[in-house]
Amino acid sequence: MQYMVVGHVYCDTCRVEFETKLSEPISGAVVKLECRNRTNEAITFQSQEIVTDNHGDYHVIVEGDYEESDCDVALVRSPRADCSDPTEAWRKSRVVLTTFDGLSGKLRFANNLGFKKDKALPQCTRILQEMGYYELSQEAGYFTPSSKL
Repeated sequence: MQYMVVGHVYCDTCRVEFETKLSEPISGAVVKLECRNRTNEAITFQSQEIVTDNHGDYHVIVEGDYEESDCDVALVRSPRADCSDPTEAWRKSRVVLTTFDGLSGKLRFANNLGFKKDKALPQCTRILQEMGYYELSQEAGYFTPSSKL
């Protein structure tokens, strides 16, 4: 069996660990796909380092069926000095590389992976307030739940 794992890497410009309309794709980011046996944690598959294209997208071709393994695409590094801290929530994405669990087809989509920008963009406050989620704490560059909700 052959699978194609596809995904996207972005810069979390608002430092909120999810994508907003201000998030930017990262061209030249590096990811790696690794599968480990569920029982003994031995590596059953490891891709070469994969580099994202101009749109922040990547694809990995995988041969074989990994029914007994947990497979994850993980961030390795970002080419952007201002956006190189992996987000805790989106630094790794699980993909299923077997047809034995009812999934059919050869294409597998990984959740988008993100690096956090060093300092949130100034327009994030307005965008996130419009979304009804967060207010910016200017000193720290972090967002906290809005008391207006």
